[in-house]
Amino acid sequence: MNKHFEDARYYLKRAGETATKGVKEELEPVEERFRELTGKEEEPKPSRLEAVKADLKDLQGKAEGEAEEAIADARKKIGAYRGKEEPEA
Repeated sequence: MNKHFEDARYYLKRAGETATKGVKEELEPVEERFRELTGKEEEPKPSRLEAVKADLKDLQGKAEGEAEEAIADARKKIGAYRGKEEPEA
């Protein structure tokens, strides 16, 4: 069962990375058009990019924490289930 949670964690990480790439790709034309209209040719400040990265890291940590809580809860339930003795007929 642990392998399933490892797989889920891997796919959550990949989903976050894919979403990040997708957002960047979708915003690229908007950014170019904005730069055209405003005449600003400089790249965005690294601090803004770092803030986005930090937000994504927080989201990833939160997702991992929730997954760990779910795993712990599942283990408790399984332990309680296995600890119960079946009534004799």
